[in-house]
Amino acid sequence: MQALLAGLPLLVVLALLHWRAALAGAAGLGVALAVILGFGRLDVVLLVGAGLEAASSTATILWIILPALAIFELQARVGAFDRFRKALVQISDDRAVQALLIAWFFGLFMEGAAGFGTPVALAAPLLVGLGFAPVRAVALALLGHAGGVSFGAVGTPALSQIALLDLPAAALSGWTMALHLVPISLLALAVMRLAQGGRLTGAQIRLALLAAACFVLPAMALAWLTGPELPTLGGAFIGGIVFVMLIRRKSIQSNARWELADLLPYLLILALVLLTRLVAPLQATLSGLWLGWDLQGYSGGLAPLYHPGKLLMLGLVLAASLTGRRAALGPAMGAALRRLVPVALALFVMLALARLMVHGGLIAQAAEAAAQTGAFWPLLVPLIGALGTFVSGSATASNILFTEFQAATARSLDLPLILMVAGQGVGAAIGNAIAPHNIIAGTATVGLTGRDGEVLRHTLAPVLVYALSAGAILVVLVTWVA
Repeated sequence: MQALLAGLPLLVVLALLHWRAALAGAAGLGVALAVILGFGRLDVVLLVGAGLEAASSTATILWIILPALAIFELQARVGAFDRFRKALVQISDDRAVQALLIAWFFGLFMEGAAGFGTPVALAAPLLVGLGFAPVRAVALALLGHAGGVSFGAVGTPALSQIALLDLPAAALSGWTMALHLVPISLLALAVMRLAQGGRLTGAQIRLALLAAACFVLPAMALAWLTGPELPTLGGAFIGGIVFVMLIRRKSIQSNARWELADLLPYLLILALVLLTRLVAPLQATLSGLWLGWDLQGYSGGLAPLYHPGKLLMLGLVLAASLTGRRAALGPAMGAALRRLVPVALALFVMLALARLMVHGGLIAQAAEAAAQTGAFWPLLVPLIGALGTFVSGSATASNILFTEFQAATARSLDLPLILMVAGQGVGAAIGNAIAPHNIIAGTATVGLTGRDGEVLRHTLAPVLVYALSAGAILVVLVTWVA
């Protein structure tokens, strides 16, 4: 009975996430307070400490989201995305190639650069313009970017996990990407099959697997070398260039128009992250300054010079200055700040719920109940992550809700902590393709109403295969590590 009560706040949030995330989180927070009070564990120190930790983590995450949104707003204002899309379409007149370029590489690139629904909003209308049926276009856009959501918006979902558990960034990113390795190849095949509308030829299978390899190999290298900021952004950028070089038709490719000014923000971010993560003396200097606080076992803080938000903001300002686009910087920042307000509220409420449940002992009790599944638990870990995203529409929200639960369950079962947390991140990512919030937003961009179920029928099976494949790999890895 106590285990059920301990998990009740999470169940309430899951049941109510068809509301706004902040309202659902607030309802869960109220239930958590009532349960902790009933267990006799509620006091002023718990309330203040959990609240301060939530505020600290919220500020840390928002400092990543703000410049990421500002980059998106600036690029939209100067027409960069329109030029990106037109150039991609001109590379090939093969519909299968176009689907991979737009739904896969462009979608992954936008997920890495901005996240928060922008890949589907930008890719789906373009796919319709290329002749794909609206339902199929939305499904392609949803599936095409989902494999990169673990590191979307310059690493935000993974960085939220790192902030919660203080895990080594490169190790978590590397293992998360390792769990993506096989499922993402299956996802590329699913995207190709959906684009073709039937069985695939040998050439089409090879093309899909080439697209998967072009993304996942640089993404894997960046994950292990640099941490969570670059795998999706850099993997899509590098992989897209390699893919185009391998498949391009010169007579068509020569018409493609690229502008260095449009690419410069991302090139600068790539360079800054690589420099600060790979040059050991610079890394030590920047990460050496820590601004933190501690209150009777509650703590928080950040390394301001090493924080990815600083690098994103620096890349944005430098790019705008060097390309004569400083006039667009102010309006872009203003638009980003307006979009940040509801995000900030939802983040704080969810983080407050998570920290209260941890320090109030509810997570530990719920994890003890989950541990009764024993050896089967690693298979279920990605499905739990996908469930969190399904109801919240956000991989970051899913990670905030379930990362500490996954960690506590791992400790109860004596399983490798970093692998279980990585599995949560993988499931949270692929769940984006079935989240009703995302499907509704996607159908709205192509003028569909009342056909969300048709989109879900296209995306549900690939998502389940992805999550179960990642879970099976997790079982093997756990056995191997043990």
